[in-house]
Amino acid sequence: MRSSLLTASAALAAALVACGPAPAQPPAPGQAGAPVETRPPNAPEQKPAFPNQTRAPGLSSNTVGQYQTLASGLDHPWGLAFLPTGEILVTERAGRLRVLSKDGKLSPAVAGLPAVFASGQGGLLDVTLDPAYAANGLIYWSYAEAEGGVNGTAVARGKLSLGAAPKLENVQVIWRQAPKMDSALHFGGRLVFAPDGKLFITTGERSILAGRVQSQHLDATLGKVIRVNADGSIPADNPFVKTPGAKPDIWSLGHRNIQAAALDPAGVLWTVEHGARGGDELNRPEPGKNYGWPVVTYGEEYSGKPIPDSVTQKAGFEQPVYYWDPVIAPSGMAFYEASLFPALKGSLLIGSLRDQHVDRLVLKDGKVVGEERLFTDIGGRVRDVRVGPDGAIYVLTDEDNGKVIRITPKG
Repeated sequence: MRSSLLTASAALAAALVACGPAPAQPPAPGQAGAPVETRPPNAPEQKPAFPNQTRAPGLSSNTVGQYQTLASGLDHPWGLAFLPTGEILVTERAGRLRVLSKDGKLSPAVAGLPAVFASGQGGLLDVTLDPAYAANGLIYWSYAEAEGGVNGTAVARGKLSLGAAPKLENVQVIWRQAPKMDSALHFGGRLVFAPDGKLFITTGERSILAGRVQSQHLDATLGKVIRVNADGSIPADNPFVKTPGAKPDIWSLGHRNIQAAALDPAGVLWTVEHGARGGDELNRPEPGKNYGWPVVTYGEEYSGKPIPDSVTQKAGFEQPVYYWDPVIAPSGMAFYEASLFPALKGSLLIGSLRDQHVDRLVLKDGKVVGEERLFTDIGGRVRDVRVGPDGAIYVLTDEDNGKVIRITPKG
């Protein structure tokens, strides 16, 4: 009997050798190529759907930033936009839009904004320029809007008049989230104009259970990417225009709380959303596709309990391009295509509220192949990340004493 066991063991060993070496283990922390994330995952039993979907190999560009504070004393700044005249528009969540002059002076609050629901995560959110701003002077902004005890995300536009007392004229609300809900959480709110002039609007599902389930409902605009024309009308080629009962402004569904959106060099939309604990996501939303929440998701409830009736993979639902476990609380993003930081060219830069840094992802063929954590000494929750016309990286810190910081190479 013992002889038979030894023979069987020898045969098994020979078979293993014939099959080649065992799969290589990921590099240990501190070794070249080891993931930058060293904390234990929130959901260790969950496995990625493909290599490098999480904890991608760590990279080092040897980038060191020099920080210049352009403005401080802002009340939780949320979004910024660069004017062609050199000024910068900055939103404050409390409900103020400010103009930052080229010499570092903040204007009084821009007059003419609609009433803003400034509570919890709600307030004045993103701001962007009309693609034809030089000709029409229009800007667009997202904000939380209250009505009759409920509230939701809204988008408005108006003509900006600069000067000592800046103001907005001919203000129009072009889009409102439906249904409104009684919650001060998960408003989404990023705005991105596509090359064809269509406006993408990101939303949240309001965090409460009554809103969460509506991420999967086509008769609601909670937990969606929205696509409208510049005047708020519906593009004829939106994916659900001909679907009975569906909101025709929906582009994609199954999102939780999209806090970042940007176009890649090819003009394709990418988004980042706050996920469950252990489930922040990078996505490339395509028309009509379902990105899972809360049916298909990584992570767990922030209470530590499993997300009810959820799985990490399911036919008919899209996988995230990347996810973070533990979360970094991402907000704001930009593709870096300038020349001031040559080592960053082609990278995706994402702000981190939780860990107070700028996360750099390197993409190849639509997948993440490396990650780096930049500017870890910035000293604040990074709410927005933009690349300026000068090639510098601009960030907003989401604090009571929030700042606009310009980052250039050090040395």
